[in-house]
Amino acid sequence: MTTFYKIHPDSPQRRKIDAVRDALRQGAVILYPTDTVYAIGCDLSDKAAVQRVRQLKSLANEKPLTFLCSSLSNIAAYAEVTDPAYRIIRRLIPGPYTFLLPASKQVPKLVMSPKRRTTGIRVPDHAICQGLLSALGNPIISTSALSLLGEDHGPEGATHASKAELFDRVGGQVDVVVDDDRDLSYGLSTILDLTATDVPLLVRQGLGWEAAVEQGAVME
Repeated sequence: MTTFYKIHPDSPQRRKIDAVRDALRQGAVILYPTDTVYAIGCDLSDKAAVQRVRQLKSLANEKPLTFLCSSLSNIAAYAEVTDPAYRIIRRLIPGPYTFLLPASKQVPKLVMSPKRRTTGIRVPDHAICQGLLSALGNPIISTSALSLLGEDHGPEGATHASKAELFDRVGGQVDVVVDDDRDLSYGLSTILDLTATDVPLLVRQGLGWEAAVEQGAVME
């Protein structure tokens, strides 16, 4: 049975954060808000939970999964960060950015791109996410839940679903649902490829992409 927690978006209640943390440690898959869209997630280190996320999203193993880190120093434990990459990440985090980076040995193979051995990492500007990351002590998988609403309701769809519809369609497929009591957001993250050259490549224009360009990112 799915457990619902209503958590304050700006001042998350520690008791509820700890309850979600405990569920994550026990292998739970959660539906939770980020500073972009609602996401499906789990503890990065729990292989069985990661596989459940893949099955829920119908993702093949060669499709990499993005995960959340709490800070730049936390990113450095899971990816190789060059000096140019360090500079742009430092200027943009926390925020709605996904950084594609060479994965370190700390990243499970089930998460990274097997051909490029790269991974996507975010540092969210969201109190609930940061609270969960701090309490758990591990990165958290973050893959958009909006695709589970169908093409007509996704970011590029003709209509947008309500949060109630998202919870109704997806809630029964996860162990925990976190409600931040805010309207559903459809703003995607901006994706920056920091693997190829010293110049950040703008792979996708999402929220905040103008700031990324100001920091030197160029169109792919």
